Amino acid sequence: QVQLEESGGGLVQAGDSPRLSCAASRPTFSSLTMAWFRQAPGQEREFVAAISLSGLATYYADSVKGRFTISGDNAKNTVVLQMNNLKPEDTAVYYCAAKAGGTYYPQKRNEYDYWGQGTQVTVSS
Repeated sequence: QVQLEESGGGLVQAGDSPRLSCAASRPTFSSLTMAWFRQAPGQEREFVAAISLSGLATYYADSVKGRFTISGDNAKNTVVLQMNNLKPEDTAVYYCAAKAGGTYYPQKRNEYDYWGQGTQVTVSS
């Protein structure tokens, strides 16, 4: 069983650039695919970004491409989502997810085996 713990959420202003972190308990961290999803009130959970930690391939939703960067630190078993120039429409609960091995569909929710509890990011205008 992999335990995921998100941190870094909170109340920010439009244009701010906070950083979210996700720590994984699994020792074989480098074999995972890890991702960030988000869910706004009244909406479905949607894909944000993903990373294959073995190959270091990255994937981004069109809505965040060029603004957000996902990266991994195998030594610390941690994935970071650097969020730049936040907009009010970025407000959501952000969830960390993990899958053992790789995937051809990193944007699909049902590809992932483990989920964190989520961290709230609220962007004021």
